Amino acid sequence: MEEKLSVCLINDSFPPLIDGVANTVMNYAKVITEKYGKATVAVPFYPKADDSGFPYKIVRYPSINTERIIDYRAGYPFSYETLEKIKEENINIIHTHCPFASTFLARTLREPLDAPVVFTYHTKFDVDISRRVENKYLREKVIKEVVKNIEACDEVWVVSEGAGENLRSLGYKGDYVVMPNGVDIPKGRVPEEKIREAVGDFDIPENVPVFLFVGRMAWYKGLDIILDSLEKVSGKGIDFRMVFIGGGLDKKEVESYAKKLGLYEKCVFTGPIHDRETIRAWYCRADLFLFPSVYDTNGLVVREAAACGLGSVLISGSCAAEGITDGETGFICENNAEAFSKKLLELCAEPEKMKKVGQNAMDKIYISWEDSVENAVKRYKTVLENYRAGKYKREQTFADEWLGAEGEILDVMGRAKSRGRKIKNDFRHYGKNVYNSSLRAAESFNRRRIKLRYLAGKKRKEMEKEILKKLERYF
Repeated sequence: MEEKLSVCLINDSFPPLIDGVANTVMNYAKVITEKYGKATVAVPFYPKADDSGFPYKIVRYPSINTERIIDYRAGYPFSYETLEKIKEENINIIHTHCPFASTFLARTLREPLDAPVVFTYHTKFDVDISRRVENKYLREKVIKEVVKNIEACDEVWVVSEGAGENLRSLGYKGDYVVMPNGVDIPKGRVPEEKIREAVGDFDIPENVPVFLFVGRMAWYKGLDIILDSLEKVSGKGIDFRMVFIGGGLDKKEVESYAKKLGLYEKCVFTGPIHDRETIRAWYCRADLFLFPSVYDTNGLVVREAAACGLGSVLISGSCAAEGITDGETGFICENNAEAFSKKLLELCAEPEKMKKVGQNAMDKIYISWEDSVENAVKRYKTVLENYRAGKYKREQTFADEWLGAEGEILDVMGRAKSRGRKIKNDFRHYGKNVYNSSLRAAESFNRRRIKLRYLAGKKRKEMEKEILKKLERYF
């Protein structure tokens, strides 16, 4: 009888915070639960999170409020309550999707669960670190330590060849497996009434080209190239509308820059949209998707646009352009506003070409999450075989020993808590004599638990203060 999969998916972001990786984790969990076994998702605690609507178990582990410094809460992965909840699910694969707190949690769980750790490299984390850490020495040190965290996993997946090359450029020396992500938008267009409902009261004339960007409002996504190229298009007397869907720390600056260039009246800033059908309707309303990002390692939004018959303008050599044929399944140009605007002017004069390429993209580059997760599940089975055969050889470091010990301590604390519940049940069901006997047998065990819990709580508070102090110093 084939073993049933029970996968623990770990990430630093998850609703109410939405980004590409959170979307990936949700789709992995959904498809695994529906078709292959059971998924458990472990993510940091958010005060306004509502996990009641998910068809799989969500385990929230403690977090530190760092949202005023960065976009995310910083997870604190060393919690025996978290380990206890995850152990109940009989996990046989641990899959982490972020190289920070998520992967520390995964490594801590590895020994108590006796399960292999798979890591997926989704984004160029070095870009985020470089933006936030000004000190060059510290920046290089942080990147080096993050790479070590990745290398400590049993198997590493990347979402594209370009992502693998980027990881190698940061000093990663291990092997990796290319495992492309899918999209959760079904192939095909939505009815016209859905499009009209999504557009609502926004000023979108019927007779002008509509350009679209979906993603985090961050300059490193190439938003300056979009606006600078559109200034040139506008200078040629061409009317258009540019729709930006997304939120982020740079959103206000982007809006200000659009005003400075005299483009604000032609731009629509919707903010974040979480409803996938509404986003799908916008893809169907647009004539061209603009995505000049060299940061993204996969560019799932390009495949989302393709699902709706929308072609994309991309940067030559970028990961998002991987697998795209210029003029057939997308449009590719050099990484500057001059080349980008030239391409837009060319396409505005050939609207039928935009439609034809959009249809080709739908037919040739679309990949569903069902297909993507099916490939992942096949590889999970190989990972399990390799792990149990002892084929994953890692160089043991102090961090491995410390995290393994941390896992054991958390496991002891969790078992001690369970023992405490058993003692109470003994008293309830068997009376005072059996209760006293159970209590004496567990006395030393409980003393150890109390001491460990006190020390863990004290250490946690010290670490939180230290983390916040360092973040405020360098960011």
